[in-house]
Amino acid sequence: MPSPKSTAVSAVAREPSPRALVPDLARGYMLLLIALAHAPLFVTVATGSVPDRAVNILLSLFVDHRARPLFALLFGYALVQITERAAARDGTDWPRARGLIRRRGAWMVAFGLAHTLVFVDIIGVYGLIALLGAGVLRWSDRALLWGAAALVVPAAAVGWIVSAGELSGQIDVITASVTMADPWSAAVHRFRTLPVETLGRVLTVLPAVLAGVWAARRRVLEEPARHRRLLTATAAAGLGTAVVGGLPAALAHAGAWHAPSPLAAQVLAAVHLPTGLGAGVGLAALVALAASGPRPPHGPVTAALVALGQRSMTFYVAQSFVFVGLLSPFALGLGASLTAPSACALALAVWAGSAVAADLMRRGGVRGPFESLLRRLVHGRRRD
Repeated sequence: MPSPKSTAVSAVAREPSPRALVPDLARGYMLLLIALAHAPLFVTVATGSVPDRAVNILLSLFVDHRARPLFALLFGYALVQITERAAARDGTDWPRARGLIRRRGAWMVAFGLAHTLVFVDIIGVYGLIALLGAGVLRWSDRALLWGAAALVVPAAAVGWIVSAGELSGQIDVITASVTMADPWSAAVHRFRTLPVETLGRVLTVLPAVLAGVWAARRRVLEEPARHRRLLTATAAAGLGTAVVGGLPAALAHAGAWHAPSPLAAQVLAAVHLPTGLGAGVGLAALVALAASGPRPPHGPVTAALVALGQRSMTFYVAQSFVFVGLLSPFALGLGASLTAPSACALALAVWAGSAVAADLMRRGGVRGPFESLLRRLVHGRRRD
């Protein structure tokens, strides 16, 4: 499918634009979604109250399997930006750019394996995509779009398998590991299930990665004012698909609706996962629209969120340590006393604290330590 005459080739050679607001701002918001996805996993008692059900419905509609596609789209977008910067800096050709992407991917896999000792990881998944799939940057636009569409099918298959396990009473890998009383047993459990879990996550995020590459070639997030019609349609279609496709499973998960049969429940649950791709793409479009409107966001809050987005890997890992330290049974064990609403309140507080810390780092000229380490490992002492 790669085409030597595709527009992807020119993506490496063209002049990059200055660092844009929207991708970093979207990463800042993405960390809120990740916090909202992770903190409730530690809740061990479901009260069945109206607030509990309402929060679980909202989480199912806008967070569960919704944060990961946003991460994936931004990652695909960043791959194009990395090759552009390399070409502008020293005229890097495609073979060297591909090597750069693969080195970055290999180190991200290493980071992800280390992070798996603490919590379920996603960094290694994107590292694996970069390591093995750098060639997608040479695909034609048509191949990217058709590839993304075709990969929705295996994403739905993963959703079917996951839903079948849930309906049979199985506890998923994340929930199983965070509720274990022994940290070593939890880590062993994560590593034992890592190959299958990684394959499933790769299949479910690849469509969004390909969409991110396609969007980066057009600088959709860097120049959102030029693409308002596309962004408006994408936000409406993406978020609409996520809500319509996810509502039945969300209601069933919250105990507010009962499917007519086990098969119907499995179908609805399986649809929930691939429709999350629409949410990820739609959320990115929504942030871009807000940034390009007549009253674009500015001020200290926006500056803090952009600073957070620029240090997203650092604070993604930091969130894991905070949640594990506060909520896991082998640490402070506060998860046993939380409800879904209180867990989300904690997630919001951790995210807000992360934004404050990131802004202080920005003011002090301090880069994220994990971003700096990755840059040093990939480039040596040269600045990216």
